[in-house]
Amino acid sequence: MAGLFNSPQSDHFSNLAVSLTDDNRLIVIVIAAVAIAALIVARLLVRQVLAADEGTESMKEIAAAVQEGANAYLMRQLRTLGIFAVVVVFLLLLLPADNTSQRMGRSLFFLVGAVFSAATGYIGMRLAVRSNVRVAAAAREATPAPGEAEKDLKTVSHKAMKIAFRTGGVVGMITVGLGLLGAAVVVLVYAADAPKVLEGFGLGAALIAMFMRVGGGIFTKAADVGADLVGKVEQGIPEDDPRNAATIADNVGDNVGDCAGMAADLFESYAVTLVAALILGMAAFGDAGLAFPLIVPAIGVVTAMIGIFAVAPRRADRSGMTAINRGFFVSAVISLVLVAVAVFLHLPSSYRELAGADASVAGHGGDPRMLALVAVAIGIVLAALIQQLTGYFTETTRRPVRDIGKSSLTGPATVVLAGISIGLESAVYTALLIGLGVYGAFLLGGTSIILALFAVALAGTGLLTTVGVIVAMDTFGPVSDNAQGIAEMSGDVTGAGAQVLTDLDAVGNTTKAITKGIAIATAVLAAAALFGSYRDAILGAAKKAGVVTGGEGTPVNLSMDISQPNNLVGLMLGAAVVFLFSGLAINAVSRSAGAVVFEVRRQFREHPGIMDYTEKPEYGRVVDICTKDALRELATPGLLAVMAPIAVGFTFGVGALGSYLAGAIGAGTLMAVFLANSGGAWDNAKKLVEDGHHGGKGSEAHAATVIGDTVGDPFKDTAGPAINPLLKVMNLVALLIAPAVVQFSFGVDASPWVRAVVAVIAFGVIVGAVYVSKRRGIVMGDEAGGDAAGGGGAGGDEGNAAAVPPQAEPSVPTRAVPQANA
Repeated sequence: MAGLFNSPQSDHFSNLAVSLTDDNRLIVIVIAAVAIAALIVARLLVRQVLAADEGTESMKEIAAAVQEGANAYLMRQLRTLGIFAVVVVFLLLLLPADNTSQRMGRSLFFLVGAVFSAATGYIGMRLAVRSNVRVAAAAREATPAPGEAEKDLKTVSHKAMKIAFRTGGVVGMITVGLGLLGAAVVVLVYAADAPKVLEGFGLGAALIAMFMRVGGGIFTKAADVGADLVGKVEQGIPEDDPRNAATIADNVGDNVGDCAGMAADLFESYAVTLVAALILGMAAFGDAGLAFPLIVPAIGVVTAMIGIFAVAPRRADRSGMTAINRGFFVSAVISLVLVAVAVFLHLPSSYRELAGADASVAGHGGDPRMLALVAVAIGIVLAALIQQLTGYFTETTRRPVRDIGKSSLTGPATVVLAGISIGLESAVYTALLIGLGVYGAFLLGGTSIILALFAVALAGTGLLTTVGVIVAMDTFGPVSDNAQGIAEMSGDVTGAGAQVLTDLDAVGNTTKAITKGIAIATAVLAAAALFGSYRDAILGAAKKAGVVTGGEGTPVNLSMDISQPNNLVGLMLGAAVVFLFSGLAINAVSRSAGAVVFEVRRQFREHPGIMDYTEKPEYGRVVDICTKDALRELATPGLLAVMAPIAVGFTFGVGALGSYLAGAIGAGTLMAVFLANSGGAWDNAKKLVEDGHHGGKGSEAHAATVIGDTVGDPFKDTAGPAINPLLKVMNLVALLIAPAVVQFSFGVDASPWVRAVVAVIAFGVIVGAVYVSKRRGIVMGDEAGGDAAGGGGAGGDEGNAAAVPPQAEPSVPTRAVPQANA
């Protein structure tokens, strides 16, 4: 691999005379108005969702308990993260910047990004917990009461699906609306300094999203795994039977993990991709580069509105997935057409006419309009291909999931092996698609590295045009899952209505896997594009330090030549961090789920009346265990994401840090897709067996798929999706610290002692956090009961430190209604 600075185009981007022209200012104002329109549409969709019937009193009671538990957990989490955010603000003020305005703006918009990310997650959760009972109530109409006329099953199914998807549409509109509004405001206020300020905006969004994704994922999967192992496998009762003490926590977890966590995750994907596009846009397209990267996602906002309303199930549809696919592809095609119109209206026909662009770009041959159009098209097509590929590996009607179902006839071991095989294979195909997309966009730049990197960033913005529909698809999954849980716990939805919800839940498993695949694609595209801004940051710092770069004169610590041992070590460390991060997340779920298992067993043992409904489970104890464990486990992955780039950069240099990022991106892409698709396939294989295949519910095959599903739960809903924000956080941290690494490595400010002290502190924090995490155990046997109330599943004083205030513990249903099939 050639050195980082062996290109003749080594002038860094900060010297460009880019300005926000009056025409571009007007365009950005219109884009901000489009963002506000998205928020207005979200409000209208909220009214539609909340206008639906809430069902029986029992259903309302259960839904209220879930709402209370989700609110209590998320508010506690946000208070904890608020302290962390304030600390980061002050750290950002210490990092180098070109001027005071950039430094202050970067810190201010770090907070804005963090608040927007948290708000996206919180609002998504708030609506989801109010929507799921309405979806269950809509499905209940399939089983009419005595004396009522029987309703058409298709009509009932379509009504329930519409409510669930419109709920997702609200979250989608909020995601794209806040993301686009934040970027537009930064461009309007800071003009040419906007990309540097947006680094803070992106970091705030990514950091909060990672914490919400990890914390929510630990909560939801600890409860889910614990509920399945004791309830379904040991006691032989249905998944959401009210006799299982973990059911309320399981439903709470779906909302704080899948709804809040994933909404925040996709918001940060949106924000960070815009950061990369705007940074490179200034260099490649000059003045036009401050507006065009915002025009593309603004078009996506409009087409997302169309796509969401286009998801209207038809009688001829094979399944709910058919309607969702239709909405997605309608949105994608219209986006491509409108982008083509915008390209030819906004951009000139030659690079010479791009005012303020890099000098090397002005002499480049070709048509910038074609580069922009093809690059955006690559992103849109990439999203469509990933959607189809993921669907193939996770849908119940396709061969991979059916093969897992067949393997259940020989036991849980073959189920696990089949799921791992599917995950590994699908990860390769997805990585190839993403790699081809990145390389195809890169080739559009020809001999210009600046244009090539901008083309990659534009591919990312093309993918963003589908984000509104993608978020709707993602939220649809947990809403359908929770609706099924509420229906089963209440006992008020049986027969055909229960089957409607089972079918929707299976579709939801597929949509969640699809969104995770597309989210990791945005991470790779943004990270690849950010290498350009990383290069710029190093060049600028090197010039200030008086270091000559380019060719053989490039210092070892600045070169990214992979033949250098320090860079090879950096590459290996980047891949290793992904594995460590995934292992810590899965282990955290294992510990917390173990505590839930012991607590639920204790309740069944000490309160035998639970099984015949004469006693009621203590739901609040399990919610308390999951809350404490999730909050306690947040610190380790967060510190790893922030400190690992600092440790590598200050120890081995910026060249090794660049290699570190490359290793993390490669390993992270494969790992994230493997975990997501394995988990999704296992979950739907369980649904397949429950629908009557290979023995049906209660059979040995069913028990085998339940075990496979419990293995896949932390794969697909904790570790896998958290890798996406992990990559973004590490890339942005590296981008922000690179100038400081160069400053203390060369020139008058060079100080080996400063580098050594920072590196030792960073490594010490990582080792300490991992050590503390690994020391936590599972409280076993009778201890679980006591600690559930006071210390959580992991035991000890650490659990008490994260305890939820007594008044925050959720109320529970006042009665448990017996199930017809129990």
